Amino acid sequence: MIERGRTALASRWARVRGWYRRHAGVRTRSALAAAVVVALVLAVAIAAFVLLYRRSLERTIDADAARQARTVAADLARTGVPEGEFPTERGGSALVQVLRPDGTVLAWSGALKGRPPMSAARPAAGRLLSEGRRGIIGHEDRYRVAAIGVGLTDGTYTVVVGESLEPIRDSVEDAAALLIIGYPVLVVVVAGATYAFVGRSLGPVEAIRRKVAGIGAARLGDRVPVPEARDEVARLAETMNEMLDRLEKQVDARRRFVADAGHELRSPLTTLRTGLEVLGTRPLADRDTAMVELLTAETARLDRLVDDLILLARADERELRPRFADVDLDDLVDAERHRLAARHPGLAVSAEITPVRMRGDAHRLGRVLRNLADNAATHAEGSVRFTLREVDGNAVVEVIDDGPGIPVEERERVFERFVRLDESRRRDSGGTGLGLAITREVVTAHGGTVEVFASARGGALFRVVLPLDAGDEATGR
Repeated sequence: MIERGRTALASRWARVRGWYRRHAGVRTRSALAAAVVVALVLAVAIAAFVLLYRRSLERTIDADAARQARTVAADLARTGVPEGEFPTERGGSALVQVLRPDGTVLAWSGALKGRPPMSAARPAAGRLLSEGRRGIIGHEDRYRVAAIGVGLTDGTYTVVVGESLEPIRDSVEDAAALLIIGYPVLVVVVAGATYAFVGRSLGPVEAIRRKVAGIGAARLGDRVPVPEARDEVARLAETMNEMLDRLEKQVDARRRFVADAGHELRSPLTTLRTGLEVLGTRPLADRDTAMVELLTAETARLDRLVDDLILLARADERELRPRFADVDLDDLVDAERHRLAARHPGLAVSAEITPVRMRGDAHRLGRVLRNLADNAATHAEGSVRFTLREVDGNAVVEVIDDGPGIPVEERERVFERFVRLDESRRRDSGGTGLGLAITREVVTAHGGTVEVFASARGGALFRVVLPLDAGDEATGR
């Protein structure tokens, strides 16, 4: 039976905890926490107050008893000791006994008739018997008593005065009752105030939530309100606005990507369609060789563009995982130098190559070098130079041309997709505006970096830094 009761209690407690975790928000939890803390502090404070208040009243009672004892002793020294009932006006509100030198009761106030001595202590004449600074000598029923010796001709008599503790008990009980009545009221007030204040403090958070809830793909330019107070909520709003800035840029980049991809695909497709229509109007034997060559070139360009788009799409999906193997990077650079020299006979192509072996994807690293070489050949005035060296555990490749160079403000933008700095968007080289974007993606997948600087020849210097021990874990993909 007991075990069943424990199980039922544990089940109820589990349900209460589950409800609290699911439904109690920040305001409710803060209010409950404040109520619990205040309740505990108030309970300790009330107990301490009642104890200290009682002790303070007892000290007051002790002082009154000692004062009364001195007053009665002075009267006895002047008028002598009465026998029997002690006059009430002499003792005031206190209870009084006068003890003979042998300790028996000689005189008393009305309430002490027939009672034994309130204190057996025998102080010396003129001395207040005490066990403390205020003459406290102990409890006697519901009284605090004080005694003082009175020296007369036939010996030392003792005056004993008792002050009732009833007023103390009543005062302490009244104070405790008031505190106990106000205790739950104060706890409820603190909980309610905390709930309201936390709600006001969370007002900016709710405003941020409502604003974010209304932001969609068509309203990415909206921003959440930033509170004037420079607190955690303001920093949260600023962080969310920064996140929205990044999202807006990414979405805009995707939109531009789609628009530019459509533009780039439309041109070769239009050329192919027109050429095919022209060829379709002629007899098969009269087909124009130049037209066939043009269509073939445009088809190849379209094929490269599709490959580039697929590669970048994989990069966006974080599926651009290089196939790592040992690669002689110097062989790749040398092969690219010979290819570029053969394709552009009028271009002076030179190289300064140091043997370097690293871990990487030879096919994609070759594509990086080809993209950089074609870009340099497109803009060079008369020469392109390759360099390869090893620096601090990294392979450093530089492709340098003597062309017009790239303005400082454009050096980061050239790595964006479909970006061409020439306004005419030339296609004479067959470029798609994706080569440098692909270069950055592949280099990043190898754990490296690619940057552009001004060369000593006045043109552009593209520098690729690749770790020699790049591996699957280094890619972060």
